[in-house]
Amino acid sequence: MKKEFVTIGLINPKNTANVGSVMRAAGCYQADQVLYSGQRYDRAVKMSTDTKNMSTSIPLTNIETLGVDSLADAVDLETKIVCVDLIQGATPLPAFNHPEKALYIFGPEDGTIDQKVVDRADFVVFVPTIGCMNLAASVNVLLYDRLAKSARGDAGDELIRQSKDVNNNVKVRI
Repeated sequence: MKKEFVTIGLINPKNTANVGSVMRAAGCYQADQVLYSGQRYDRAVKMSTDTKNMSTSIPLTNIETLGVDSLADAVDLETKIVCVDLIQGATPLPAFNHPEKALYIFGPEDGTIDQKVVDRADFVVFVPTIGCMNLAASVNVLLYDRLAKSARGDAGDELIRQSKDVNNNVKVRI
């Protein structure tokens, strides 16, 4: 039975392209669900960049439909809350050890995570870049880091055969 459970939490996302790209990342990196707060995404809900149609296999849920006011209230007590943003005092992502069950909370594209949410978090991490990345890029980097530090990161040709495009028949010849 799978012990890991990964939830991506988006605070009031506004950009449908970013949410679509987050859904694609969730599928590629096997996240279990994506939760979001706020109404901006609901007003612009066309999933134009969810090219793998992950929203049909990975739940994308507004927390209001769950009857909670906070992303942190939408997960069980065993789930560790990890805020991901450029916040002073945060741990650089390369030095972070990911918990088995995690809710990764990302701030809105045009703001940051509220202090109350940061104070409630078990961990606060940041990607050590010069300047800030966009929302979808941040989610991809975080999920890649989690994968790279896990046993799943030691994959091989079978995963490539399952994942590649049908038009890709290139092989490494040594």
